[in-house]
Amino acid sequence: MSENTTEVLVGGAVLAAALAFVVYTGQATGLSVQGAGYPLSASFRSLEGVSVGTDVRLAGVKVGTVSAVALNEETYRADTVLSVKSGVQIPDDSAVIISQEGLLGGNFVEIMPGGSPFYYETGDEILDTQGSVSLISLLLKFVAGEGTRGSE
Repeated sequence: MSENTTEVLVGGAVLAAALAFVVYTGQATGLSVQGAGYPLSASFRSLEGVSVGTDVRLAGVKVGTVSAVALNEETYRADTVLSVKSGVQIPDDSAVIISQEGLLGGNFVEIMPGGSPFYYETGDEILDTQGSVSLISLLLKFVAGEGTRGSE
């Protein structure tokens, strides 16, 4: 009987440790349950490197996440829904751009705040957007530019 009790206690301890690990991992990676927020939509020419769950940052601080991405078949642009934390007010002349964390880092959505005294409200569309810039295409343009400059 004492052997059975020991096995149950050890099994419970292992289960509790596994549950604590899952909760810690979710919080560390930002996958925890989000609080209330409001959606804003934006349409990008290129959304390379951004998907559902990507950070939305303002002044380097995470203020939300990308909650939906879909191709608009009429405009051939990437329609995106950004979920912004409640209490974060974004001026209605702000721009949204796709930025890169570094040379080898991932992409994120950056809000460049404007100076308007009016703010976006739930469901508004941000019209001033700039899609991601491919590092490879920039390097190809640089190499091509250097090649034509040398032949003049």
